Amino acid sequence: MSAGETAAHQRLKELARCWAVAAGFALTAVEVRVPRSGYRADVAAYARGKGLQPARTALFECKQSRPDLLKDSRTEAATRERLAGLLARRAKLEELIAEHRPDLRRGETLFPEFDSIDASGLQHETYAAVIAEIATLQHRLLHGVKFEKLRRYVAADVLYLVVEEDIFAADEIPAGWGLLLRQGDVLQCVRPPLQLCPTPAARVALLENIAAAAGRVGRSGG
Repeated sequence: MSAGETAAHQRLKELARCWAVAAGFALTAVEVRVPRSGYRADVAAYARGKGLQPARTALFECKQSRPDLLKDSRTEAATRERLAGLLARRAKLEELIAEHRPDLRRGETLFPEFDSIDASGLQHETYAAVIAEIATLQHRLLHGVKFEKLRRYVAADVLYLVVEEDIFAADEIPAGWGLLLRQGDVLQCVRPPLQLCPTPAARVALLENIAAAAGRVGRSGG
């Protein structure tokens, strides 16, 4: 178990691995880096091709609580739209503040009207709230739209969300993802995933990362 990981999350990952093996994915590993992204999948799996059937890959994201689920479920387009509005509002606030507090201008340019302001010591609740929300949305774009990006990147043939019962509403399950619900000591597939079509090179790249992650566990004695 990694540092900071709960027993509940570890249990979901192990159940996901068992489910993947039963579904025909012979090679599985936990904490697998997803190629061409900044993400790690909780579980990734690979199945060799048979006859005319190509190889298959799968990614599993395990969520033990509602906040854990929602932090990765936000829609990128809506987040970017909100961020653009806040950036415009920040610029307008800085113009107004500079008019009333010319002493805050940095003096960086020949023309004072183009100077930015030094708001580090400014006590302005509205401006501070806007800056705080901008920081939150920028962090969300980097870390909080994982489900949407993995689908858009066609990161695997199938994507599965593995969750505990009663932590979500139906419209909160990310588009294109299958849903595996823990019921006791087994997972039940209550919604099938969208069948994606990664390139053969993408499948091989993920296979290599699965093998590398499995090798790390083996060397550590896990």
